[in-house]
Amino acid sequence: MAYRTVVGIVGVLILLAGAVFALQGANVIGGSSFMNGSSTWIYAGLLIAIVGALIAFAGYASGRGSPAPNVGRSP
Repeated sequence: MAYRTVVGIVGVLILLAGAVFALQGANVIGGSSFMNGSSTWIYAGLLIAIVGALIAFAGYASGRGSPAPNVGRSP
């Protein structure tokens, strides 16, 4: 369970970083001058945010469902 939580948190942090990059590229958030107003950072940020969302989903979705059966084990 701890592994899923860590992967989920890392995914959310990557998603947030991508959102910040995209918003800086769109001049919504001020800050780093080389990122502001650059469409490159909008697209890169969106891509990073999507990857982060997929990682977060994979972390939280892994392990859901029924546990593996005890094949070949004695109770």
